Amino acid sequence: MPELPEVETTRRGLAPHLVGQRIRTAVVRNAALRLPVPKGLAKHLAGATIRNVDRRGKYLLIDCGTGTLIVHLGMSGRLWLVDAGTAAQTHDHFDLVLENGRAVRLRDPRRFGLVLWHERGAAEHRLLASIGPEPLSPEFSGEWLYDMTRGRAAAIKLVLMDSRMVAGVGNIYASEALFRAGINPKLAARRIGRARYNLLVEKIRETLEAAIQAGGSTLRDFVGGDGRAGYFQNEHLVYGRGGEACLTCGTAIRELRQGQRSSFYCPSCQRR
Repeated sequence: MPELPEVETTRRGLAPHLVGQRIRTAVVRNAALRLPVPKGLAKHLAGATIRNVDRRGKYLLIDCGTGTLIVHLGMSGRLWLVDAGTAAQTHDHFDLVLENGRAVRLRDPRRFGLVLWHERGAAEHRLLASIGPEPLSPEFSGEWLYDMTRGRAAAIKLVLMDSRMVAGVGNIYASEALFRAGINPKLAARRIGRARYNLLVEKIRETLEAAIQAGGSTLRDFVGGDGRAGYFQNEHLVYGRGGEACLTCGTAIRELRQGQRSSFYCPSCQRR
Protein backbone atom coordinates (compact mmCIF):
# COMPACT_ATOMS: atom_id res chain seq x y z
CA MET A 1 0.00 0.00 0.00
CA PRO A 2 1.42 3.43 -0.88
CA GLU A 3 2.37 5.22 2.34
CA LEU A 4 3.35 8.81 3.09
CA PRO A 5 6.71 8.77 1.21
CA GLU A 6 5.10 7.26 -1.89
CA VAL A 7 2.28 9.82 -1.83
CA GLU A 8 4.70 12.68 -1.22
CA THR A 9 6.89 11.39 -4.06
CA THR A 10 3.82 11.39 -6.31
CA ARG A 11 2.92 14.93 -5.19
CA ARG A 12 6.41 16.24 -5.90
CA GLY A 13 6.46 14.56 -9.30
CA LEU A 14 3.11 16.00 -10.35
CA ALA A 15 3.12 19.48 -8.83
CA PRO A 16 5.53 21.18 -11.30
CA HIS A 17 3.40 19.91 -14.20
CA LEU A 18 0.02 20.82 -12.71
CA VAL A 19 0.25 24.12 -10.84
CA GLY A 20 -0.96 26.93 -13.08
CA GLN A 21 -2.48 24.57 -15.65
CA ARG A 22 -6.09 24.91 -16.82
CA ILE A 23 -8.32 21.82 -16.67
CA ARG A 24 -10.19 20.79 -19.80
CA THR A 25 -12.32 18.01 -18.32
CA ALA A 26 -12.37 14.87 -16.21
CA VAL A 27 -12.89 11.39 -17.63
CA VAL A 28 -14.45 8.81 -15.29
CA ARG A 29 -14.31 5.30 -16.74
CA ASN A 30 -15.30 3.50 -13.56
CA ALA A 31 -16.93 5.40 -10.72
CA ALA A 32 -17.10 2.36 -8.43
CA LEU A 33 -14.05 3.02 -6.27
CA ARG A 34 -13.99 2.68 -2.45
CA LEU A 35 -16.48 5.54 -2.46
CA PRO A 36 -18.28 6.45 -5.71
CA VAL A 37 -16.65 9.13 -7.84
CA PRO A 38 -19.07 12.10 -7.62
CA LYS A 39 -21.49 12.51 -10.49
CA GLY A 40 -20.95 15.66 -12.52
CA LEU A 41 -17.29 15.90 -11.51
CA ALA A 42 -16.27 17.07 -14.98
CA LYS A 43 -18.58 20.09 -14.66
CA HIS A 44 -16.90 21.13 -11.40
CA LEU A 45 -13.43 20.80 -12.88
CA ALA A 46 -13.78 22.07 -16.46
CA GLY A 47 -12.16 25.49 -16.89
CA ALA A 48 -10.60 25.57 -13.41
CA THR A 49 -6.95 26.44 -12.93
CA ILE A 50 -4.90 24.32 -10.56
CA ARG A 51 -3.55 26.52 -7.78
CA ASN A 52 -1.65 23.98 -5.71
CA VAL A 53 -0.97 20.27 -5.19
CA ASP A 54 -0.74 19.44 -1.50
CA ARG A 55 -0.84 16.36 0.72
CA ARG A 56 -2.55 15.49 4.00
CA GLY A 57 -1.47 12.13 5.35
CA LYS A 58 -1.92 9.75 2.42
CA TYR A 59 -4.39 12.03 0.59
CA LEU A 60 -3.39 14.17 -2.40
CA LEU A 61 -5.18 17.53 -2.52
CA ILE A 62 -5.45 19.30 -5.87
CA ASP A 63 -6.63 22.87 -5.23
CA CYS A 64 -8.80 23.99 -8.14
CA GLY A 65 -9.88 27.34 -6.68
CA THR A 66 -13.59 26.58 -6.43
CA GLY A 67 -12.88 23.39 -4.52
CA THR A 68 -10.40 20.58 -3.94
CA LEU A 69 -10.00 17.31 -5.80
CA ILE A 70 -9.13 14.73 -3.13
CA VAL A 71 -7.31 11.60 -4.33
CA HIS A 72 -6.27 8.54 -2.34
CA LEU A 73 -4.23 5.77 -3.94
CA GLY A 74 -5.79 2.99 -1.86
CA MET A 75 -3.91 -0.31 -1.78
CA SER A 76 -2.68 -0.53 -5.34
CA GLY A 77 -3.19 2.84 -7.01
CA ARG A 78 -0.77 4.99 -8.92
CA LEU A 79 -1.21 8.48 -10.34
CA TRP A 80 0.99 9.71 -13.15
CA LEU A 81 1.18 11.95 -16.21
CA VAL A 82 0.36 10.73 -19.70
CA ASP A 83 -0.47 12.30 -23.03
CA ALA A 84 -4.24 12.79 -23.02
CA GLY A 85 -4.62 10.63 -26.12
CA THR A 86 -2.86 7.61 -24.58
CA ALA A 87 -5.16 4.58 -24.73
CA ALA A 88 -6.50 3.61 -21.32
CA GLN A 89 -5.89 0.13 -19.94
CA THR A 90 -8.28 -2.07 -17.97
CA HIS A 91 -7.68 -0.52 -14.54
CA ASP A 92 -7.26 3.12 -15.66
CA HIS A 93 -10.38 4.50 -13.97
CA PHE A 94 -9.91 8.29 -14.02
CA ASP A 95 -8.17 11.03 -16.04
CA LEU A 96 -7.80 14.69 -15.12
CA VAL A 97 -7.34 16.20 -18.58
CA LEU A 98 -5.44 19.46 -18.96
CA GLU A 99 -5.71 22.06 -21.73
CA ASN A 100 -2.04 21.48 -22.61
CA GLY A 101 -2.77 17.97 -23.88
CA ARG A 102 -1.53 16.09 -20.83
CA ALA A 103 -3.59 14.12 -18.33
CA VAL A 104 -3.16 12.84 -14.81
CA ARG A 105 -4.25 9.19 -14.85
CA LEU A 106 -5.33 6.99 -11.94
CA ARG A 107 -4.72 3.27 -12.26
CA ASP A 108 -6.16 1.22 -9.42
CA PRO A 109 -6.56 -2.54 -9.95
CA ARG A 110 -8.19 -3.17 -6.55
CA ARG A 111 -10.38 -0.04 -6.68
CA PHE A 112 -9.67 0.87 -3.03
CA GLY A 113 -8.66 4.38 -4.06
CA LEU A 114 -10.72 7.55 -3.94
CA VAL A 115 -11.48 10.49 -6.23
CA LEU A 116 -13.66 13.01 -4.39
CA TRP A 117 -14.67 16.66 -4.73
CA HIS A 118 -14.96 19.07 -1.80
CA GLU A 119 -16.13 22.65 -2.28
CA ARG A 120 -14.94 23.94 1.11
CA GLY A 121 -11.48 23.74 2.65
CA ALA A 122 -10.15 20.22 2.31
CA ALA A 123 -9.26 20.09 6.01
CA GLU A 124 -13.00 20.14 6.77
CA HIS A 125 -13.74 16.98 4.81
CA ARG A 126 -14.85 14.15 7.08
CA LEU A 127 -12.05 11.86 5.90
CA LEU A 128 -9.38 14.43 6.77
CA ALA A 129 -10.80 16.23 9.79
CA SER A 130 -9.69 13.61 12.33
CA ILE A 131 -6.19 13.01 10.98
CA GLY A 132 -3.37 13.66 13.46
CA PRO A 133 -0.34 15.92 12.95
CA GLU A 134 1.96 15.50 9.99
CA PRO A 135 5.07 13.56 11.09
CA LEU A 136 7.43 16.03 9.39
CA SER A 137 5.75 19.05 10.98
CA PRO A 138 6.74 20.87 14.20
CA GLU A 139 3.38 19.88 15.71
CA PHE A 140 4.53 16.26 15.87
CA SER A 141 6.93 15.99 18.81
CA GLY A 142 8.07 13.49 21.37
CA GLU A 143 6.30 15.45 24.09
CA TRP A 144 3.03 15.41 22.15
CA LEU A 145 3.28 11.67 21.47
CA TYR A 146 4.13 10.99 25.12
CA ASP A 147 1.09 12.95 26.31
CA MET A 148 -1.24 11.24 23.82
CA THR A 149 -0.20 7.71 24.82
CA ARG A 150 -0.43 7.80 28.61
CA GLY A 151 -3.58 5.69 28.67
CA ARG A 152 -2.80 3.59 25.61
CA ALA A 153 -2.22 -0.12 26.25
CA ALA A 154 -2.01 -0.81 22.51
CA ALA A 155 1.33 -1.80 21.01
CA ILE A 156 3.40 1.16 19.84
CA LYS A 157 3.48 -0.18 16.26
CA LEU A 158 -0.33 -0.07 16.12
CA VAL A 159 -0.39 3.43 17.64
CA LEU A 160 1.96 4.72 14.93
CA MET A 161 -0.32 3.27 12.26
CA ASP A 162 -3.38 5.04 13.72
CA SER A 163 -3.93 8.10 11.51
CA ARG A 164 -5.62 9.87 14.42
CA MET A 165 -2.28 9.83 16.24
CA VAL A 166 0.01 10.72 13.35
CA ALA A 167 -0.70 11.23 9.66
CA GLY A 168 0.31 8.56 7.19
CA VAL A 169 3.32 6.79 8.73
CA GLY A 170 2.06 3.36 7.64
CA ASN A 171 3.29 -0.18 8.07
CA ILE A 172 6.66 -0.13 6.33
CA TYR A 173 7.94 3.05 7.89
CA ALA A 174 6.62 2.28 11.38
CA SER A 175 8.68 -0.94 11.34
CA GLU A 176 11.75 0.85 10.03
CA ALA A 177 11.53 3.78 12.48
CA LEU A 178 11.01 1.50 15.49
CA PHE A 179 14.12 -0.45 14.55
CA ARG A 180 16.16 2.73 14.23
CA ALA A 181 14.90 3.82 17.65
CA GLY A 182 15.57 0.40 19.22
CA ILE A 183 11.95 -0.02 20.35
CA ASN A 184 10.13 -3.36 20.24
CA PRO A 185 6.95 -3.05 18.13
CA LYS A 186 5.00 -5.07 20.73
CA LEU A 187 5.76 -2.66 23.60
CA ALA A 188 2.69 -0.96 25.08
CA ALA A 189 2.66 2.71 24.09
CA ARG A 190 2.06 3.85 27.67
CA ARG A 191 5.29 2.17 28.83
CA ILE A 192 7.51 4.39 26.69
CA GLY A 193 9.00 7.44 28.40
CA ARG A 194 9.62 10.97 27.16
CA ALA A 195 13.25 10.45 26.18
CA ARG A 196 12.46 7.41 24.05
CA TYR A 197 9.54 9.19 22.41
CA ASN A 198 11.84 12.08 21.53
CA LEU A 199 14.19 9.56 19.91
CA LEU A 200 11.33 7.78 18.14
CA VAL A 201 10.01 11.02 16.62
CA GLU A 202 13.54 11.82 15.42
CA LYS A 203 13.82 8.38 13.80
CA ILE A 204 10.36 8.61 12.21
CA ARG A 205 11.39 11.86 10.53
CA GLU A 206 14.77 10.44 9.55
CA THR A 207 13.17 7.34 8.01
CA LEU A 208 10.47 9.25 6.11
CA GLU A 209 12.88 11.86 4.76
CA ALA A 210 15.28 9.16 3.55
CA ALA A 211 12.41 7.31 1.87
CA ILE A 212 11.16 10.47 0.15
CA GLN A 213 14.65 11.23 -1.14
CA ALA A 214 14.78 7.66 -2.51
CA GLY A 215 11.42 8.09 -4.24
CA GLY A 216 9.59 5.79 -1.83
CA SER A 217 9.55 2.00 -1.75
CA THR A 218 8.55 0.30 -4.98
CA LEU A 219 6.40 -2.64 -3.94
CA ARG A 220 4.47 -4.38 -6.71
CA ASP A 221 3.89 -1.71 -9.39
CA PHE A 222 4.15 1.60 -7.55
CA VAL A 223 5.85 4.45 -9.40
CA GLY A 224 5.86 8.16 -8.59
CA GLY A 225 4.00 10.89 -10.41
CA ASP A 226 6.87 11.28 -12.85
CA GLY A 227 6.73 7.58 -13.76
CA ARG A 228 9.93 6.67 -11.92
CA ALA A 229 10.23 3.78 -9.50
CA GLY A 230 11.43 4.38 -5.96
CA TYR A 231 14.30 2.43 -4.46
CA PHE A 232 14.02 2.80 -0.67
CA GLN A 233 13.13 -0.91 -0.47
CA ASN A 234 16.85 -1.50 -1.11
CA GLU A 235 17.55 0.34 2.16
CA HIS A 236 15.02 -1.45 4.38
CA LEU A 237 16.72 -2.52 7.59
CA VAL A 238 13.98 -4.89 8.80
CA TYR A 239 10.83 -4.64 6.66
CA GLY A 240 10.44 -7.67 4.39
CA ARG A 241 13.61 -9.27 5.80
CA GLY A 242 12.06 -11.94 8.04
CA GLY A 243 14.60 -14.72 8.74
CA GLU A 244 17.52 -12.71 7.37
CA ALA A 245 20.42 -11.52 9.50
CA CYS A 246 20.09 -8.13 11.18
CA LEU A 247 22.46 -5.72 9.46
CA THR A 248 23.50 -4.36 12.87
CA CYS A 249 23.98 -7.45 15.08
CA GLY A 250 23.48 -10.52 12.89
CA THR A 251 20.43 -11.86 14.77
CA ALA A 252 17.65 -13.27 12.58
CA ILE A 253 14.92 -10.73 11.89
CA ARG A 254 11.52 -11.87 13.17
CA GLU A 255 8.11 -11.38 11.59
CA LEU A 256 4.80 -11.18 13.45
CA ARG A 257 1.24 -10.12 12.71
CA GLN A 258 -0.06 -6.90 14.27
CA GLY A 259 -3.41 -5.47 13.28
CA GLN A 260 -3.55 -7.89 10.32
CA ARG A 261 -0.28 -6.48 8.98
CA SER A 262 3.24 -7.92 9.02
CA SER A 263 5.72 -6.39 11.45
CA PHE A 264 9.46 -7.00 11.31
CA TYR A 265 11.95 -6.45 14.12
CA CYS A 266 15.28 -7.57 15.54
CA PRO A 267 14.80 -9.33 18.92
CA SER A 268 18.29 -8.27 19.97
CA CYS A 269 18.41 -4.62 18.87
CA GLN A 270 14.76 -4.10 19.90
CA ARG A 271 14.63 -6.04 23.17
CA ARG A 272 12.38 -3.47 24.85
